[in-house]
Amino acid sequence: MTARGQAAGLLGLYVPRPSPLHALKPGPKLLALLLAGAGVFALRSPGPLLLVLAAVVGLYSVARLGGRVLWGQLRPTLALLAFFFAVQALTVNVDSGVVTVLRFAVMILLASLLTLTTRTSDLLATLERALQPLQRVGVNPEKVSLAVSLTLRFIPVVIGIVAEVRDAQRARGLDGSVLALAVPVIIRTLRMADDIADAIDARS
Repeated sequence: MTARGQAAGLLGLYVPRPSPLHALKPGPKLLALLLAGAGVFALRSPGPLLLVLAAVVGLYSVARLGGRVLWGQLRPTLALLAFFFAVQALTVNVDSGVVTVLRFAVMILLASLLTLTTRTSDLLATLERALQPLQRVGVNPEKVSLAVSLTLRFIPVVIGIVAEVRDAQRARGLDGSVLALAVPVIIRTLRMADDIADAIDARS
């Protein structure tokens, strides 16, 4: 199985809907995600970020995914976002904490929207075509597209890990501890990254 096929097997987040965002080619959506990422991290105050977040929520309506799907992408990350807020608020100030949370919320929702409205096979094919000119300078388009796809895939996977750890900690009566949630999530995420890297190396 090729690297592209392995990635396609890992993904599977596409939710079919008769919407303009689903009909849009993967290329413009990928470009929009990259530009949005740069733009979001250039914003430094909560007001504009709230407007961007409202616009992203509107895009979910355009994609006919509904509030339940949107909430499903964001809800498992609430504890992690609270951790980010606490760190920024304690080390910098409250405004910095709010800005950090809004930035991550926007990017989580946008990345999820891309995978929810784009078939994995189409996404990988678009990435590989876009990277073909870079073969002349030694870039392997298939490996780069695999890395980008896995990065996108990591977002909902980490969300799932957060949900599992949160449920386990709640059962032990530790649901109020941010540290008790963050440490196992970080450890499990790093282990998963190592396992995937080893699997790719073994098949290359």
